[in-house]
Amino acid sequence: MSRPTAPSHREVELLETLRRLGGSGRSAELAMMLHVSEETVRRTIKALAKAGSVERVHGGAYLVGPRGTGEAGPSFFRRMGENPTEKAQIATAVLPRITDGMTVFLDVGSTTSFVAEALRQRRNLTVVTNSIGVAQLLANHNGNRLHLLGGEMCRDDRGTFGPVAEMQAARFAFDVAILSADALSPKYGLLFHNAAEAELTLAVTAAAEQIMVVTTHAKFSEGAPHRGPDPQQLTHLVSDREPGKKLARSLLDWGVEFTLATAISEEA
Repeated sequence: MSRPTAPSHREVELLETLRRLGGSGRSAELAMMLHVSEETVRRTIKALAKAGSVERVHGGAYLVGPRGTGEAGPSFFRRMGENPTEKAQIATAVLPRITDGMTVFLDVGSTTSFVAEALRQRRNLTVVTNSIGVAQLLANHNGNRLHLLGGEMCRDDRGTFGPVAEMQAARFAFDVAILSADALSPKYGLLFHNAAEAELTLAVTAAAEQIMVVTTHAKFSEGAPHRGPDPQQLTHLVSDREPGKKLARSLLDWGVEFTLATAISEEA
């Protein structure tokens, strides 16, 4: 009976890197950490997935089993694998609104991670984030200055939360804050499953000139228990479909500008 093939040196390195990242990682950040091409990372992920060590998703992978994402609910990288085309279109629509040299906040949302990849085209940004993935993508790139907020680490979201993160975020002056949400309500605005995430958005929006919400249309019909900032503080919503009549009316009342991502993507 043949013995299973031992993992290669490259495969072992990638597995260790995923563990250091909390169990999941995007191909771009893995390539930077391993000093190899993204194509090399994709080939290695494919081999590891065939061996059952990782699960592949759009743009990355996560560990399988007790050292991976666990069974407490959808992990960050499971969410990354949902609606990837729509999230990429949203990121394309956001990019023209971010110019070189801006001070930008990016949260831990999966759609925000796609925006972070698009922002690698910009230069000399001051980026503030509570997301490990965003930090890996934008730090030491094109003259960017990257500030990763402190606080308590939440593995499922690959980000930091709590009073320390809120206090640090409040000390910046953001040109744009780019936020995601677990739901978008026509009555309450942004809603979150995580109370700490909702609290952090309050500190961020109080320090931002513009607040841009990036989310797929799936969140228009979702619900969550924790309210975010006053919806009248929001300035932009970028999504892949037009909101329904009730939400569209609320956006108009709040003074929120809507951008349809697919329209921009098709014209490009």
